[in-house]
Amino acid sequence: MRAFLASSVAVVCATALALPLAAHASAAGSPAPPGSRARADLPGSTRSLPLTAPGGSLRRPAARDAERGVTARNIRPFALVGVVWDDPAADLRGRVQVRTRAAGTGVWSAWRDLQTHNDDAPDAGSPERRAGRVRGSTAPLWVGNSDGVQARVRPEAGTGTRLPAGLRLELVDPGEAPTGRALTGRPPATDPAGGDSPDTEPPDHGSGDSGFPETETPSSEEASGPEPAALGPLVLEEEAVAPGAAPGAAPRPRIVTRAGWGADEKLRESKFSYTKTVKAAFVHHSATGNNYSCGQVPAILRGIYRYHVKSSGWRDIGYNFAVDKCGNVYEGRAGGVARAVLGAHTLGFNSNTMGVAVLGTYGAESPPQAALDGLARLTAWKLGLFGRNPNGSTTLVSAGSNKYRQGVKVKLKVVSGHRDGFVTDCPGGRLYSKLGSVRSAAARLQGR
Repeated sequence: MRAFLASSVAVVCATALALPLAAHASAAGSPAPPGSRARADLPGSTRSLPLTAPGGSLRRPAARDAERGVTARNIRPFALVGVVWDDPAADLRGRVQVRTRAAGTGVWSAWRDLQTHNDDAPDAGSPERRAGRVRGSTAPLWVGNSDGVQARVRPEAGTGTRLPAGLRLELVDPGEAPTGRALTGRPPATDPAGGDSPDTEPPDHGSGDSGFPETETPSSEEASGPEPAALGPLVLEEEAVAPGAAPGAAPRPRIVTRAGWGADEKLRESKFSYTKTVKAAFVHHSATGNNYSCGQVPAILRGIYRYHVKSSGWRDIGYNFAVDKCGNVYEGRAGGVARAVLGAHTLGFNSNTMGVAVLGTYGAESPPQAALDGLARLTAWKLGLFGRNPNGSTTLVSAGSNKYRQGVKVKLKVVSGHRDGFVTDCPGGRLYSKLGSVRSAAARLQGR
């Protein structure tokens, strides 16, 4: 088996793909033939490569505990990778690594690990899970514009671990944003990697996205999505606290909308799901890597969105919001930034919570202060809409996770890390250690 991995490192295929591509996710719903399009012709695509063992094939699969891989090969341009498998309840207990070749340079990256968690997901028993489309999946990894790939999956040694069935490498091209409907560069912020200033539309304070009351909200079958022509502004500008607002209210931060990062609204389900309130915020890192500029974030979000919907089988992107390393805040799952939208971010605790992904990987690297400031502004505002103190605690009922069984009442901090509800490294030790300062800063913004 080691020989297979060693030989695959040295092989760079100079011809077309040795295995057929399952291009199951063009925006038009039908795959494009290899090499038939330029990058800007379609809003994006997803391609699958089966992960096989030496001598294995689609017709004669190898034993499920065998190592799997994809030999090095040329491929149409992509920018984000991940691995999926058939059963969403199955754990991938092993190490998943990829290396990629930067487009046009011929230079291969080092081997990089994919986070194998299967915990950013819809809750068991939820309509999203019952739809039957959900798959197990790793976190996606942003690799930038690439035209070559190689992958390997090693099961845990000495444990008799069986790899889940249906392992596939997903290659995502986030595509170009619809013309005139997305930021052409980064939002105004200090970008340590540089970038151009964006073109934005004038602020629209009458979009209906601020100030929804806390009410009994409709089910997904009763709430339809907007038509593409009614998607609203690219940016919701910062908004001060309204006179007479309830105690604990905080200013709304500047939020780049789904239109602002170029979400293709035809990808997601047209219905929305809501819960009654927002009692807590779960903080994540996206585990997509830190090698990005803030000008690339719209493309990164389009890649994560496509991976969550087309590869993982979710109804929409899982997170309610994202914050980049420059502190910019982005709308995630559709349904209204001020409403209690049901997400797919913390298995067991998606109801009555919000999920925020800080874009990057923060196990060994500390998050920039700008990202922490953006996280504090966002949580102060959103939690304030529902009367929550970021420095406080709340009680949630588990829908079932690997840490708390279904039905257990759990006391958690109002601003919690993903690992507080699930056994996982997320949001990374360096980010998790900063949550105390985020809580304090958010509370100050609420005047507490």
